[in-house]
Amino acid sequence: MEQATVHTVTPDGSAIVLRDDGLLVDVPAAAVSAGGWRAPRPGQRVTLRRENGVIVGMFPPS
Repeated sequence: MEQATVHTVTPDGSAIVLRDDGLLVDVPAAAVSAGGWRAPRPGQRVTLRRENGVIVGMFPPS
């Protein structure tokens, strides 16, 4: 699991997050909705889950 902060939310429901190591990462809309988000906002902390190197979920921090 990776920790990050929401940087940008796009109109299509995807997001760009800033990982704790300073890398910006694209999160697909399907991964955002998999975490149950209706409207994530910049500055919110999140946990990313990957499967085979692909982000499949963006969840509230654990």
